[in-house]
Amino acid sequence: MKPPKEPVKSATPLAGLSTAELAQDLLSRIERGNAYAKSRKNRFRFRSSSVKLASLILSVASTIILGLQELNLWTGIAFALVAVVTVVNTLEPFFAWRSLWIVMENTQYRFYRLRDELTYYIAATPPDQLDEAKVRRMFDEYQRTWDQLGNRWMEFRRASEPLGGVS
Repeated sequence: MKPPKEPVKSATPLAGLSTAELAQDLLSRIERGNAYAKSRKNRFRFRSSSVKLASLILSVASTIILGLQELNLWTGIAFALVAVVTVVNTLEPFFAWRSLWIVMENTQYRFYRLRDELTYYIAATPPDQLDEAKVRRMFDEYQRTWDQLGNRWMEFRRASEPLGGVS
């Protein structure tokens, strides 16, 4: 069993950072958020692809076995495989791995874009001319990215809840 991973959380910065230090702090937060989105995206992509592949293999196997109808044993196995395919096909909509994979892809894109904008701004501007308001706007965009991810995550969770219940 793998040990639990440390949750994604930002370090608490020191008070009174200069604008350049604020920009560097924001950059490190973006990098950490991007690493999180990338790891989750890869996990969801793997699970989504695995379920689709299992469904395909089971469908093919059951179809081939159904073609051998003279053998009762094979027909029983084929019908069992069809039942398993039905179960496997219900997993994807319930867990929404493909949808979450796409959400993480979009989140990662937004973090990359924000990182590129911030690193260009830091590189193109002398440290004493960095505008704190501009860095704050970039931080606000960083927060909106997290908010959008959380909201989309909750939409998928609500969509997978059983009627009248809490999952």
